[in-house]
Amino acid sequence: MRKIIAAGNWKMNGSREMTQTLLSELKTGLQAGTNADVLVFPAFGYLQQAVELVKGSVIQVGAQNLSTAEKGAFTGEMSGAMLKDLGCTHVLVGHSERRAMNHETSEVVAEKFAMAQKTGLVPVLCVGETLSEREAGNTKVVVAAQLQAVLDHCGVDSLADSVLAYEPVWAIGTGKTATPEQAQEVHAFLRNTLSALDAKIADSLRILYGGSVKGANASALFAMQDVDGGLVGGASLDSGQFLEICAAA
Repeated sequence: MRKIIAAGNWKMNGSREMTQTLLSELKTGLQAGTNADVLVFPAFGYLQQAVELVKGSVIQVGAQNLSTAEKGAFTGEMSGAMLKDLGCTHVLVGHSERRAMNHETSEVVAEKFAMAQKTGLVPVLCVGETLSEREAGNTKVVVAAQLQAVLDHCGVDSLADSVLAYEPVWAIGTGKTATPEQAQEVHAFLRNTLSALDAKIADSLRILYGGSVKGANASALFAMQDVDGGLVGGASLDSGQFLEICAAA
């Protein structure tokens, strides 16, 4: 049985005080244990603080992005090796905001996925469609193409050491949420796509839902056969909400 993941993407939010308070509250709330793997993705400036604060707890720390390069004259970038050195275990690649705002192509995302694994990080590969793509009936075409770029670059075996996240762009920060059945349909499609290449990897791969997950809807989403947790945005900044999501596991 695949273990649920509760992953909090803090995006460009936070301060030293917030990081201290939020992680302290999460550690206290999780002391009784949880059935979920718990991840937080702070902004770069608070990664080291977060790593120090979660020591001795079940919480792991990931980064929101990494460079395609190993090192060198790339001002403003962070390499996978640097993130690993800080104590990160995971890294997001291909988040919809990076694809849209930073013009990251699926080919660039595939390079970042490969670099994450090369440096010992677990990539959390994000795929998802916009509202116009969904309304045009192209959801499966879009997510299949985003996944295929990684398969072409890294091979299906690379998915054995990764996490996949389906994030319908139209449901991120909009208050809209795909119904559990809508999420299940896309998650099942992704798993079936991989199953045609390697059934064992497809069955073990954890696929997260990432579109306005909250304490109120987490249980219904996680009850779906192919939904293995959530990539949580705004609700991950509220310890009470995030602990509810962890409890839904």
